[in-house]
Amino acid sequence: MKSIPDMDAGIQPLDLLMQAQSLRNHDLVEASTENLTHKQVQKARQGRKITFRMQKKILLAWNSLQGEAFVLEQLFNYRGR
Repeated sequence: MKSIPDMDAGIQPLDLLMQAQSLRNHDLVEASTENLTHKQVQKARQGRKITFRMQKKILLAWNSLQGEAFVLEQLFNYRGR
């Protein structure tokens, strides 16, 4: 089954950053205080378009895990709705 082109943004910078640091989806889920799921992280990494609210949850988990202040544009190449 092919993805609808409008819903697919391609592999995201988040995925490349996680691979470079050998992080798994579970690492972000554990770092999250926002009830983030493994499925949501996987969708975000693969580029399946997610909402702005979900992007923010992932950003908060990422910043918590890294101890740095990343911005959405560093993790995603599109802005969620």
